[in-house]
Amino acid sequence: MANEHTVLQFSSSLSSSLSAKVHPLVIFNISDCYVRRPDQAERVIGTLLGSILPDGTVDIRNSYAVPHSEFSDQVALDIDYHHNMLLSHQKVNPKEVIVGWYSTGLGVTGGSALIHEFYSREVPNPVHLTVDTGFSNGEGTIKAYVFVNLSLGDRQLAAQFQEIPLDLRMIEAERVGFDILKTTAVDKIPTDLEGMEATMERLLALIDDVYKYVDNVVEGQIAPDNNIGRFISDTLASVPKLPPAAFDKLVNDSLQDHLLLLYLSSITRTQLGLAEKLNTAAQIL
Repeated sequence: MANEHTVLQFSSSLSSSLSAKVHPLVIFNISDCYVRRPDQAERVIGTLLGSILPDGTVDIRNSYAVPHSEFSDQVALDIDYHHNMLLSHQKVNPKEVIVGWYSTGLGVTGGSALIHEFYSREVPNPVHLTVDTGFSNGEGTIKAYVFVNLSLGDRQLAAQFQEIPLDLRMIEAERVGFDILKTTAVDKIPTDLEGMEATMERLLALIDDVYKYVDNVVEGQIAPDNNIGRFISDTLASVPKLPPAAFDKLVNDSLQDHLLLLYLSSITRTQLGLAEKLNTAAQIL
């Protein structure tokens, strides 16, 4: 008669097939809430909004912070505030639903299980997103987790957080801001012109890489790749054929328009500041 053994196993079918995609707006919102947090708060907790894509990916598109208080191993959330904020967001975009929650800090903590239990009552299988705003590893680490059950035979013993794949995609303008956000210390936020300069420097570096690749192929140092060749050809074909003089005029006109907008916005800020001071003085008198 064969011996029967009870196997200790994880219910990992969900975590193995689940992935998440987060938009840069969510990271910016979380970082802003962390900067504006109360002085006594060590971290920020909030709700993640989004949808489930047809392939099962959790698409995280928005978020809002939820006031909370932590005492040793106890966590208290402002549930009424959470529900009111959810109703306000769904009035603007009814397609966005709760997909999970977030917290600042590196990885999960002891109180995370209690908060996750609350969100599990709000939505099945919520995603837990962590954003390391303290730059513990020299950069803002972003991770996503789900809850996985630990069972002994048919008996559930405990559960643990298990990391899932996370995709962070952004356009070039968002990339510039995110690179600054990941930097541990900056003297000042770059202006639009400085951001454009950084983008052009990155573009020149990419063009140099293409030049080196083409030279190596022509000299026979590396094997040619037809897919890369078609991509380079399509990229060059998409560039408008303009004479140098017309291109310089186009760039200069756009630059002048941009400088004019900066000048007008500066005048507007100055006028608003003067109006505020005049109103304050009038109230005092």
